[in-house]
Amino acid sequence: MKKEKITYRYYRYNGKVLRAKREIPYEVKILSRLMLDELCFKWNQEKMKEAINSAIDRGDKETFIKLSKQYKRYMYE
Repeated sequence: MKKEKITYRYYRYNGKVLRAKREIPYEVKILSRLMLDELCFKWNQEKMKEAINSAIDRGDKETFIKLSKQYKRYMYE
């Protein structure tokens, strides 16, 4: 794994300001990606449940069947 890089600014007396960039560690990148994926998954799952429940309340069988087929992707079993 790459080591963490430090950000420095070098100011020359004659010329432009150079800016060095700091690289984000791989562990932080993967952890943030996994957290965002889980949040999106849970949000989509809740929205799908709400849509299914409203279809049941309305008595709309066709919409219920269509949404329940899509909801199968959100089941872990």
